[in-house]
Amino acid sequence: MSGIYIHIPFCKQACHYCDFHFSTSLKKKEEMVLALAKEIKMRKDEFQDEVVETIYFGGGTPSILSNEDLNFLIEQVYQNYNVVVNPEITIEANPDDLSEERIVDLSKNKVNRLSIGIQSFFEDDLKMMNRAHNAIEAQKCLEFATHYFENISIDLIYGIPGSSNEKWKQNIAKAISFGIPHISSYALTVEPKTALDNFIKKGIIASPDDEAASNQFDILVETLQENGFIHYELSNFGKENYFSKNNSSYWLGKKYIGIGPSAHSYDGKNRGWNVANNSLYIKSIQDDKLPIEIETLTQTDRYNEYIMTGLRTIWGVSLERIEKEFGKTFLDYLNLQAAKFIEDNLLFVENKILRTTQKGKFLSDGIASDLFLLNK
Repeated sequence: MSGIYIHIPFCKQACHYCDFHFSTSLKKKEEMVLALAKEIKMRKDEFQDEVVETIYFGGGTPSILSNEDLNFLIEQVYQNYNVVVNPEITIEANPDDLSEERIVDLSKNKVNRLSIGIQSFFEDDLKMMNRAHNAIEAQKCLEFATHYFENISIDLIYGIPGSSNEKWKQNIAKAISFGIPHISSYALTVEPKTALDNFIKKGIIASPDDEAASNQFDILVETLQENGFIHYELSNFGKENYFSKNNSSYWLGKKYIGIGPSAHSYDGKNRGWNVANNSLYIKSIQDDKLPIEIETLTQTDRYNEYIMTGLRTIWGVSLERIEKEFGKTFLDYLNLQAAKFIEDNLLFVENKILRTTQKGKFLSDGIASDLFLLNK
């Protein structure tokens, strides 16, 4: 099974922490939709022998597109690819775009999963992040959405400077109260050249505190697990049968095609990425050229990627797979590097699967980097 990711590179305004590719100008929106549709068709031969299980609209803010535009792009996928009977079709959406009327209309098309960028239910947090919605809209959209959609995920951000553990607990409790089956939660990260980075350097906003973020992560994990959520990936929590099929395919190494400017693709051996410029992307597609750069992954690259994704998930890293796909030299190296983390109770091995302990979960990315193999 494989997936199609469609990047919608538009936002109403720029969140202070975001470094994804997007534009706040909608002048080229119509041209972009036509270019996305054309790229979908141009790349159909890449999935000639594949079955599409997921279609995911990410961004940017996909909910900026009209329902007609979304339907048009979904139909392009159906016309050019072999799609399973009931694919997971997700649209990322912001609360300010989700009026009851819009939600009702969305529920009548093929979209069957909403990923809503709540981030916080508190007004001061939303203003600090420069989100386009307010706290009232955050709650109202969920009240409407839960009436028309069963499969809903929301995003929450922890580690916000000055935010107390009690306030974070209230955010989690509010999310749980809506009965949604999936929550994605991320630590506030300061990316270079973002507005947040600039404000911190000027002393306007305090820098996020790693210890505070770690404490709030522990609160998140404990609270959600007590409420029936499975912590299946470092930043993702789902009730049974509600894991994100799209995201899980990335972590499990399945193939996917990324459509749109800055979108990434993966076919098992090669990784590609489209140009991160709306005008150049549109011009290239209009000229019947794919604006993509491709890198062939080495055996070491694939080993490192598996270590990184495996340690972030409940599926862990299979030592048998390491030996079978990469050889005994890689397995010996992994066992040697992992030993100190096992001794420190950050990793453990069970049934030939290497996983992080509860203590090691928050540190999984750093641990993975120490297990990487370099210059081979």
